[in-house]
Amino acid sequence: MYDYLIAGAGFAGSVLAERLASTGKRILLVDKREHVGGNAFDYYNEHGILVHKYGPHIFHTNSAEVFDYLSRFTEWLPYEHRVLANVEGKLLPIPINLDTVNKLYGLQLEAEDLPGFFSRRAECRPEIRTSEDVVVSKVGRDLYEKFFQGYTRKQWGLDPSELDATVAGRIPVRMDREDRYFTDQFQFMPRDGYTAMFGRMLADPLIEVATATDFASVQTRIPHREVIFTGPVDSFFEYCYGRLPYRSLEFQLETLPVEKYQGNGTVNWPNEHSYTRVTEFKHLTGQKHDATTICYEFPRDEGDPYYPVPRPQNAEMYKKYERLANSMSGVHFVGRLATYKYYNMDQVVAQALALFQRLSQRDGEGVCSDD
Repeated sequence: MYDYLIAGAGFAGSVLAERLASTGKRILLVDKREHVGGNAFDYYNEHGILVHKYGPHIFHTNSAEVFDYLSRFTEWLPYEHRVLANVEGKLLPIPINLDTVNKLYGLQLEAEDLPGFFSRRAECRPEIRTSEDVVVSKVGRDLYEKFFQGYTRKQWGLDPSELDATVAGRIPVRMDREDRYFTDQFQFMPRDGYTAMFGRMLADPLIEVATATDFASVQTRIPHREVIFTGPVDSFFEYCYGRLPYRSLEFQLETLPVEKYQGNGTVNWPNEHSYTRVTEFKHLTGQKHDATTICYEFPRDEGDPYYPVPRPQNAEMYKKYERLANSMSGVHFVGRLATYKYYNMDQVVAQALALFQRLSQRDGEGVCSDD
């Protein structure tokens, strides 16, 4: 008899497995893939280069609790992610900042000039409802079309005018020369990679890991007291209200006989190219190697679910599944797919730690956050 059957060995499931096992609970952790780590899984390819199988995963957080917790299982390499966008043949910083504007338009503005520059081009929108509203109300139509519209159409298969404001709202506009993509307090990469970190996290003998194992195949066959589910919430309820829309990604990796391919980790292509961005892993991992591996990302309608599609009708469908999930006894839903929300890695870890605290308090175990 397992205390918990956990579906999904990504961040949410693995964190909960480790925390619950630390209190003496016996865990069966299953994942339909052949590895742990979820989308953060990394490995050394045939050339000996550390790559991320499911696209670049860059750790950043403002939560000391999350950072301290993960630090139990890895040492870190400092890494601050910078992204350039290929616009009109120029490589320009994204998020848009002072250098973006000056290099694109051949200007010599100072930081104090930028708010006025944007305000003269911004379109008045009485209500901010869509991602188009967000961008054009901040920086105007030209920058919207050059940096956001084409990229968004490729990424989501929808025009920004059809997407919730939260999509574009995740990307700030900078009024200075700050060119880091993230400005969080903690910006690091696991020194030995994500997979090694997950391996240490799941080393407790009370955790049994079964990869290449579908949750449905063991749910009724293996005795357990409670379930933690991190997969798509609609699949748990056999799509009784229909399938929640997700966007998927296809990754094409290419190894080149050069030490470096591009000058920074990621270059966005918000134009007619079928891919959205190109990432060179060695920038992220700090690995030294005579060759390099790059990753092209192609958004797809079909495939593994990556991104919940933020539209009002999808949110309404999810609410139906959420009501079902909340009515379940002994089943806990956590993570991006199970709650149909776009979370960063640190947010998933924080959500998992919060659920662990609730379960511990419910069971009267009095587990401290620094246990």
